[in-house]
Amino acid sequence: MAEAHGAAVAQTGTEYVSHHLGFLTYGKVDGHWGFAHSPEEAAEMGFWAINVDTMLISMILGVFFMVFYYLVSRKVTSGVPGGVQNFVEMIVEFVIDSVDGAFHAKNKFVAPLALTTFSWIFLMNAMDLVPVDWIPLFAQTVAGDSHLFFKAVPTTDINITLGFATAVFLMVIYYSLKMKGPIGFANDFLMHPFPKWYLAPLNLLLELPGFFAKPVSLALRLYGNMFAGEVIFLVIALLGWYQLPLHFAWAVFHILVITLQAYLFMMLTIVYLNQAHQVDH
Repeated sequence: MAEAHGAAVAQTGTEYVSHHLGFLTYGKVDGHWGFAHSPEEAAEMGFWAINVDTMLISMILGVFFMVFYYLVSRKVTSGVPGGVQNFVEMIVEFVIDSVDGAFHAKNKFVAPLALTTFSWIFLMNAMDLVPVDWIPLFAQTVAGDSHLFFKAVPTTDINITLGFATAVFLMVIYYSLKMKGPIGFANDFLMHPFPKWYLAPLNLLLELPGFFAKPVSLALRLYGNMFAGEVIFLVIALLGWYQLPLHFAWAVFHILVITLQAYLFMMLTIVYLNQAHQVDH
């Protein structure tokens, strides 16, 4: 949810939204390493710049869900389970059912990967439900800089979503080569959809764009939905005290969005890995 603070009154709506969409970027500019003080300066830092806020929140959430699952697993009982154990078991069973329904090969790595993907992305998406001013204000207070940029929703950073998608893409290539071999992997592009050698160039032209579109679509789908949701929260925050009913309505709807986006990313990961394990006979 969003909650505009008093400082927003001194800003125009565009300035308020733009500031909240800025990242705490660290990189090299004019021969010196440091934090960017404007979006333009962040852009000048180039490829090797890092969005510190994105990485920090992502790692904190990653450690949180790993520790949480570990602690629950240590207290699992075969008797009457508590509410927390029931909650975790429900998530695990949901993920296992999803893997069983979409993955038809044998690979013990896929279910833990699916659980990690769903849990981590869900938690990152859920940061969008925290009032938009709370975490940036806390960061500004700690840093002693009222103009500090700080974003709290990692999945509104294309670098994070593209990083997830690239990891999935590399695993697809790895398992395709492992299961099918180089020749079998090449045949996926050269002999489909038309199983004739003289049509191999046409097959390659048809198959390659779809293959490389997989990581792009994975990244942009998650990023686009979460970025749009964050912008709507920021726009609602500009309404002052009139924002509360709209915040509640949008937050309730957004719970579905953050869950659905985590689920879709997990399911597409499972489906793509299943395709990588399929061997033509």
